[in-house]
Amino acid sequence: MPASEPVDPKDRPARLTVGVVGAGRVGPALAASLQLAGHRPVAVSGVSDVSRRRAASLLPDVPLVPPAEVLARAELVLLTVPDDALPGLVEGLAETGAVRPGQLLVHTSGRYGTAVLDPARRAGALPLALHPAMTFTGTSVDVQRLAGCSFGVTAPEELRLAAEALVIEMGGEPEWIEEEARPLYHAALALGANHLVTLVAQSMELLRTAGVSAPDRMLGPLLGAALDNALRSGDAALTGPVARGDAGTVAAHVAELRKHAPGTVAGYLAMARTTADRALAHGLLKPELAEDLLGVLAEGDTR
Repeated sequence: MPASEPVDPKDRPARLTVGVVGAGRVGPALAASLQLAGHRPVAVSGVSDVSRRRAASLLPDVPLVPPAEVLARAELVLLTVPDDALPGLVEGLAETGAVRPGQLLVHTSGRYGTAVLDPARRAGALPLALHPAMTFTGTSVDVQRLAGCSFGVTAPEELRLAAEALVIEMGGEPEWIEEEARPLYHAALALGANHLVTLVAQSMELLRTAGVSAPDRMLGPLLGAALDNALRSGDAALTGPVARGDAGTVAAHVAELRKHAPGTVAGYLAMARTTADRALAHGLLKPELAEDLLGVLAEGDTR
């Protein structure tokens, strides 16, 4: 018998109607990914012109309506608003009676687990916390990047399978995070991803000041290799003057940064001290070289 033809997602019966409250960079991309899995986006809310244009691009023909109307139309609702706005949004939706019993209510905050959804849970909602560990651009490329993306998942035990199934349908990999560990989990991601952007941007600015015409091209291979080595080997991948104990080189760095970019000195010193501590602990930095190095770093703080 000939092999059966794959069924296009558009031709499959939709399993859940999907709504998005908060058309930032995350919500429309997740809804578009769920649409590819056979679900049906039916409503989205957005305040700014930028968010409305983003929703129109990623979710064409899906109507823009107020948040309460999103909940009225959808069986699965994505709450994709900034962390600080989430508690107030949930309380407001619950108090106004917008939440319906049996409705899947999903937030994408890294900081919170499901406790923040308690007002909606008391109204009968089914609470899920699904945080994609990825940076978003607000464009269609985000849908492709979800393939293989890890999600921090927190949910009541009886909803765990449902939460993990939704992540898998979006192409992601579920990683279970306990409720009390969510702030630490989110801090770890921010430390790596958010601070990395700051460090790279500062590095490019300094290279331009040094006369490098294409700092992005220079840094690309170097940072790519450093990231790959760090993910493979952890602290064993440490290289550079701090790990080697080159106190004179570090002193020259600090002097040049004070002259050309004084705003970067505090960050350089803090990261250098942390790097030295980790290099010492892992036997990369020799104790006899560490004393002079740490002296340079201490002196850098007093100037």
